[in-house]
Amino acid sequence: MKVSVKDSKETAFSCDVLILPLLENQGIRPYRDIDNALGGLPGKTMSSKEFSGRYGEMSLLHTQGRIKPERVLLVGLGKKEDITPDKLRQAGGKAASFVRSLGASHAGLSTRTIGPLHISPAVFLEGCLLSDYRFEKYRKEENRKGLKGITVLTGKDIGKQIKWMMAVAKATYLTRDLVNTPSNDMTPSGLVRAARSLKKVSVKVIERKQAEALGMGAYISVAKGSMEPPKFIVITYKGKNSAPIALVGKAITFDSGGISLKPSEGMEKMKYDMAGGAAVLGVLHAAAEMNLPVHIIAVIPATENLPGGSASKPGDVVRSLDGKTIEIISTDAEGRLVLADAISYVKKFRPSAIIDIATLTGACSIAFGNEAIAMMGNDDSLMAIMKKASEETSEHAWQMPLFDGYKDYIKSDIADLKNSGGRTGSLISSAYFLKEFAGDVPWVHLDIAGTAWTDKDKPYIPKGATGIGVRLLLKFLENYK
Repeated sequence: MKVSVKDSKETAFSCDVLILPLLENQGIRPYRDIDNALGGLPGKTMSSKEFSGRYGEMSLLHTQGRIKPERVLLVGLGKKEDITPDKLRQAGGKAASFVRSLGASHAGLSTRTIGPLHISPAVFLEGCLLSDYRFEKYRKEENRKGLKGITVLTGKDIGKQIKWMMAVAKATYLTRDLVNTPSNDMTPSGLVRAARSLKKVSVKVIERKQAEALGMGAYISVAKGSMEPPKFIVITYKGKNSAPIALVGKAITFDSGGISLKPSEGMEKMKYDMAGGAAVLGVLHAAAEMNLPVHIIAVIPATENLPGGSASKPGDVVRSLDGKTIEIISTDAEGRLVLADAISYVKKFRPSAIIDIATLTGACSIAFGNEAIAMMGNDDSLMAIMKKASEETSEHAWQMPLFDGYKDYIKSDIADLKNSGGRTGSLISSAYFLKEFAGDVPWVHLDIAGTAWTDKDKPYIPKGATGIGVRLLLKFLENYK
């Protein structure tokens, strides 16, 4: 979708649909000139209570040639005191979805009522763009309905904000595409191709034999049952000469659970177990486009987790990159195994911080449903920056404790650690397992198992892959000093 900004009167701007956001109980006052030009139709619509500006309300009016826009869409924002950036973003998503259903190709957005809210119109526009995403790569005939362009009608200079928002939206689209792609196409090698398509980065791929030689026994143990070659992807983006921030994204391109096989119901969704790695690729895409002044080392340990004659078995013991031995209790607790070696690997770059993002535990979904990311770590100041970023993006992250008592959950009788402490406390014990490998480096763990996929359409998140983590991590990088 093409986005532009124009200083133009709404009545004189030619478009298929003119979007007019309105506050509850404000009436038509901000758009009195448009109301007069349309013979009082918008005002009558409001006085009849057909549309009152309540949050989520919409009403479509045909202009019959009285003004340049063919139609006017009244969009309710709710009461002024209740409006938040995310409600504005959601309103944008709902408006764009409605316009899309009309088959309209070009819309204009009035900003008269948004300006006084002290929230950038780019937030409303972000909702429009994020909601317009569709994944139709595998359809014989694509649904070609969709906005081709939207013009923001304002005299203010918001070009920088829109440029940022566009980069974020493109990155989110990329991440959603990667996660939505079936695992027969989105293999570890497919992720390598995606990494090598990025601009302004260098990419190194550690193949199986090299990983074995380096001592990545935990990572390789997960790959043993698959015919697809594992790919340990290392990406460097150097927008600044400084200590790097390390981003680690779990990338199990299909997770059957291995020998500890998952139930068949819903297993088709396990293509999304690489959502953490996909989010990291999205972040790098936007970082390059926006020339972010930050040094990033990204590691994406990619593999499938399948059963087979050579697959790891419950009870096996493997040695990780940092020398710790791990007893495999469940082969379905594979994410922490690949992350253990990835976290150990990035430490050699002496990062100022390590952030890992992963669809790690079913317990995260049980605890938070599909509404929040579970956040844990060893550095309160780092988590505070992440928390602020989550509030600014509404990709909600909620801190959970990492009390020392959780170490007992992962004690093994025969090895240094075991990869599963059972169902009780599993959301936190899985993170404590990773803490053992982060050591003294400031580290934050983001469990996105409940938020990386949605089974229903949301205002600016269509059904399927959500792209969670992209906007959060980009805002974190923007705020990180």
